[in-house]
Amino acid sequence: MTVIDVHAHVFPPISRADSRVLRDQDGPWLRQHGDGTGMMMLGDAEYRPVTQSLWDPAVRVAEMDRQGVDIQVVSSTPLMFGYDTEVARAAEWCDRVNAQMLELCAAAPDRLVPLCQVPMQDTEAACEAVTRAVRAGHRGVHLGNHVGPRDLDHGAVTEFLTHCAREGAAVLVHPWDMADDPRTSEYMLAWLVGMPAETQLSILRLMLSGAFERVPAELNLLFAHGGGAFPYLMGRADNAWHRRDIVRKDSPRPPSAYLDRFHVDSAVFDLRSLRLLVDVMGTDRVLLGSDYPFPLGEAEPGALIRASDLSPDEKSALLGRNAVRLFGLEDLVGPALATTEASR
Repeated sequence: MTVIDVHAHVFPPISRADSRVLRDQDGPWLRQHGDGTGMMMLGDAEYRPVTQSLWDPAVRVAEMDRQGVDIQVVSSTPLMFGYDTEVARAAEWCDRVNAQMLELCAAAPDRLVPLCQVPMQDTEAACEAVTRAVRAGHRGVHLGNHVGPRDLDHGAVTEFLTHCAREGAAVLVHPWDMADDPRTSEYMLAWLVGMPAETQLSILRLMLSGAFERVPAELNLLFAHGGGAFPYLMGRADNAWHRRDIVRKDSPRPPSAYLDRFHVDSAVFDLRSLRLLVDVMGTDRVLLGSDYPFPLGEAEPGALIRASDLSPDEKSALLGRNAVRLFGLEDLVGPALATTEASR
């Protein structure tokens, strides 16, 4: 089975000087310690300790070999989005990050597949950026699930998603910028509660606002972390749509009718959760995603899928075949798997 991890982060070796393109004082950059460790920085402030696999392609590929991962679809760390900055600076920043992403992946072009980032605070700039990036070699784009108060159903964002569909750029949506709430300030609850809620919110807004009726069906859309809380609570959303006119006022169909409009990764860490996810989404809509190389990710990418009661053919779909279709990776997997995928 070809194994493709579609949710893997990188942080290119961005210097403090580079970070000032985005913000004068607290831009994101990477401090390397020279011993295989480093620190993600925001200006002078330390944000998170990291290891060399986050920025060194040789170390990453060696780790992939050990883990049995053939290809990673790599995206920047959400800390790097820069949505809160003046548009011209953000556009220059994204172009620099995207160039460094291409350089990093060029070290192993048959193993590392780049996704770009774009200045989502301005639709025209974002569309121009994703067009440049795709033509330069990126396979799609990595987005935060909202830009300030604008969620994915906002007209400016659906215009961008429509542009991505026309460009053939797959879209990976990652939760970020969770609400600052004292109740989630401990125990990483912003990540454990806030992130799943953010993803559920974005999916339901696309469904209930009628945005899926406006965005082309050709859009290849992928949500991280197993779709957050959505798969478990889909029945609640359907029930509300049938019973309350204020829920269905903008959506001609119940939420479950739109399950064929997006994909989710497999980062749910529990066999029962994976079974539910596959039952809700279908075997052609779930892709291996590990959240590599961060501590909250799957330590052995694909181990959960392999340990499940899915059939060998279903496991093959989740581990790699679905990713080939979504990201257009036929040129990397070889003729055998590409021919198998094309026949399905």
